[in-house]
Amino acid sequence: MNLKYLLVAGLMLSGSMVTTSAMATDEAVENPITEDGIVKIEWQDPKSFRDVKSSGDIQSRFEARTFKELTKNLNKEAARVLKPNQKLEMVVTDLDLAGDVRPSFGATTNDLRVVKDLYPPRITFSYKITEGEQVIIAGDEKLTDLNFMYSINKTNSRPNRYENALLKSWLKDTVAPKI
Repeated sequence: MNLKYLLVAGLMLSGSMVTTSAMATDEAVENPITEDGIVKIEWQDPKSFRDVKSSGDIQSRFEARTFKELTKNLNKEAARVLKPNQKLEMVVTDLDLAGDVRPSFGATTNDLRVVKDLYPPRITFSYKITEGEQVIIAGDEKLTDLNFMYSINKTNSRPNRYENALLKSWLKDTVAPKI
């Protein structure tokens, strides 16, 4: 009988150690910078962003993955729009992912991101496009897509598809005509 209690106590103790070590790795970088190809983005004070909440992952990992993925996709689109010697640098001051994180009330241990047209994607940033050391274009943007639920292929299941579509549209409609 004592062995049974020792095993249970040991499992509980090892579980709490895993939890504390997982918490210790949840240290976010102050102003992370992501780079991919011709795109460089500084994410200024992510803790103050409107909504970059994880629904089931460690927050710092979720942010890092989200920022990296958005940078990667923006680079892919920017390579189509910008000329060979040009680069895009951005400083993102606010990000609001499409949808809203809601508690699951015991169904699972994870919260759920509910995507409805009531919660559109938003992103606020300043940018500059350079060619060598010369600034070609610079500006500030505050993007929102109120029709995001109706303007994208419904079968697309990629992460951050609404935010990627918002940035792709900005590149095509705002940046491309100025170059």
